[in-house]
Amino acid sequence: MEKTLPKAGSASRPATDSNLGQLAGSALPTISSRASASGSVANELPDDLEGAIVDLKKERNAVILAHYYQESEIQDLADFVGDSLQLSQAARETEADVICFAGVHFMAETAKILNPTRKVIVPDLDAGCSLADGCPAPVFARWLEKYPDHTVVSYINCSAEVKALSDVICTSSNAAKIVQALGDRKIVFAPDKHLGRYVSKQAGRDDIVLWQGTCVVHETFSEKKILALKVKHPGAEIVAHPECEESVLRHADHIASTSGLIKYVTESDAKTFIIATEAGILHKMQKQAPDKELIPAPPEDDTCNCNMCPFMRLNTVEKLYLSLRDLKPEVDVSEPVRIRALRPIERMLEMSV
Repeated sequence: MEKTLPKAGSASRPATDSNLGQLAGSALPTISSRASASGSVANELPDDLEGAIVDLKKERNAVILAHYYQESEIQDLADFVGDSLQLSQAARETEADVICFAGVHFMAETAKILNPTRKVIVPDLDAGCSLADGCPAPVFARWLEKYPDHTVVSYINCSAEVKALSDVICTSSNAAKIVQALGDRKIVFAPDKHLGRYVSKQAGRDDIVLWQGTCVVHETFSEKKILALKVKHPGAEIVAHPECEESVLRHADHIASTSGLIKYVTESDAKTFIIATEAGILHKMQKQAPDKELIPAPPEDDTCNCNMCPFMRLNTVEKLYLSLRDLKPEVDVSEPVRIRALRPIERMLEMSV
């Protein structure tokens, strides 16, 4: 049976304390503040916002990297749109002076770890991640003390401090491959327990120790409502991200990362799909497969848009413009943490070739 621990409390931003030691004690990223896109600042926005963003990109020698979960307008303005692995690869390869990362905080941190001499900015500093916030580095470090002989595999959805405490990073597209490549080594997997459980099955392992983190979006999908949609659309295929709960994954015709789901929907002979991941992916899917019917999987709660990430939705075109105009907020990672975090990220990229 897999080993688990009680779920840790969440934090609004990666935590630190004096008892963790030099690494985590110096781990909090240094970030400059940014004015809000409201009030007097909003009055300064140009009429042609998209055109102004294109001009600023040229002026700043900037590149916009965006995740598939961003709103469609941001995706259309981005130089590159991808999943976490693809975005890490794009960040490593860019020659731009400025990286504007339209995603969430840990993605921008990863870009900075890979590009210490480049300026990394984000549209909204509060665009965090429940998985990263639910795995504070000091708590994680103390927990790891119970598993000194384990290889630490951390999902990329974690803070720079947690990456620095890890042996190798993974994404949903390469997690199973990386775990399998580790052979019979004892493994700790963090922070997503659902992805960890899925990877354990894929790798034929029942001894992987799982941190009990979850994604606020992927744990909200309703098995009952998905099955009701399947009855209504009997020819539909269910595709799901491995961050979903097992109750959803067991009904899926295909389980993959965001890029894997897009590829499958595009190439499948099926015409209708129930999509169990963040709804922002539908924009790219529809562009790639305009003849397909895409149905977002419904959440348990009918009163909210819970299948949309509240953190990703903090980024807007207006904030994107302001970040490029003002070159802030800027994300930075202290050098001791960056050096420690770089190796497990590079290891992931090497193992993903």
